[in-house]
Amino acid sequence: MPMPPHNRRAPRAAVAALGAAGLIALAAAPAAFADEPAPELVVGGIGPIDGVKPGSTFDLPVTVANKGTRAAAKVWVHYAVTRGLDFAEVPSNCRAQYVRSYDEMPELWTVACGFDQAVEPGAVYTLDRPLRAKVLDRALNDELWLRVGEDDPGVDENGTAPVAGTAPAVKLVESPAGGEGSARVVHVPVTSVNTADFQVTGAALKGRVGETVPMKVEFTNAGPAWVMGRPGSTSVSVVVTPPAGTSVVKAATFCRAKGGAYRCGMLAGALNEGGRQAYTFKLRIDKRVTHAKGTVALSTEARPFDPHKADDRADITLDVTGGGPTGSTGGSTSGSGGSVGGSTGGSTSGSGGSVGGSVGGSVGGSSSTGNDGTTPNGGHLAATGSAALPITGVAAAAVVTGAGTLVIVRRRRAQGQS
Repeated sequence: MPMPPHNRRAPRAAVAALGAAGLIALAAAPAAFADEPAPELVVGGIGPIDGVKPGSTFDLPVTVANKGTRAAAKVWVHYAVTRGLDFAEVPSNCRAQYVRSYDEMPELWTVACGFDQAVEPGAVYTLDRPLRAKVLDRALNDELWLRVGEDDPGVDENGTAPVAGTAPAVKLVESPAGGEGSARVVHVPVTSVNTADFQVTGAALKGRVGETVPMKVEFTNAGPAWVMGRPGSTSVSVVVTPPAGTSVVKAATFCRAKGGAYRCGMLAGALNEGGRQAYTFKLRIDKRVTHAKGTVALSTEARPFDPHKADDRADITLDVTGGGPTGSTGGSTSGSGGSVGGSTGGSTSGSGGSVGGSVGGSVGGSSSTGNDGTTPNGGHLAATGSAALPITGVAAAAVVTGAGTLVIVRRRRAQGQS
């Protein structure tokens, strides 16, 4: 997962106003200015964090070093955590922001801290009091990202208004050499002791031979943990097998025909705690088949966080009323393979802990598709991967990573005209 972009985008009019004069001035700058050595700030001091428990806290011991040949006059350290974590407190020389998911990023809580202190070449510094993270009830496999730089990282245009911290300020103190970081951006995985219960719900169908009937089945993450969807990684899918004696007139969104069954992906928000994804098919009853029954089941990828297997499969029953042909063999399940994509939407609500609550609240808690299982009317459209600057208007993209893997649909937040 990338760090959020700075998003300190200059208005187009201001950029245009620079004109040729600005370019000439830049070209006329002394060559020595371009060759001036710059500080080389790196961050580190923290490794992977495993086995934390919901409700607990842990410190974020950060080091800042300057591997360049010139001192940095001011330093900014930027923290970002995914939705299973929060910050226990925010110092007064820091600001917090909640950032909605967009492009390839999941939703984040961020804290940016500014230090009006020179960081000398070859020196290593630590915070006199490390920031502390809080593990929320929904935590499972989360991520912490750290970034260091001389410039104010700014605020993310896809986030809420930043909130200044109220806890005592923190400062950098020089420490013995050794243990310094080696990168400007550092990724730290954080794993929690928690579970998530993935479930499916079947359907009871009823109709006459020749009639077309709706079939709605559903996936639910009953929690308590959320599960981060990652593009390109194998994840859960839902396998729907219609009852014998029927044929599919229209498949649900995110579903593709595979043999006599349909393999269905889902919006990333369905993997949030309380998230849901409905799949609505239209079936034609071709003939009466005694004891005809279909199934909806989770795919068989390993899910060590989900020990409850009894609800991984459910029946789809069919009651054929009235007279009509009968048979002993299954009907065709051919027909529309469905489309992967469609319009997406999302809303965020809930409580998000000490920082989340003050800068936008927790996102999710529930996420569901519309009643027809094709058009989402709510939910978190989380995303991971490479970040991009926000764009004017709304852009939606679907990522299909193969059979049995996650289908994630994302929407960027609509931006106003610059």
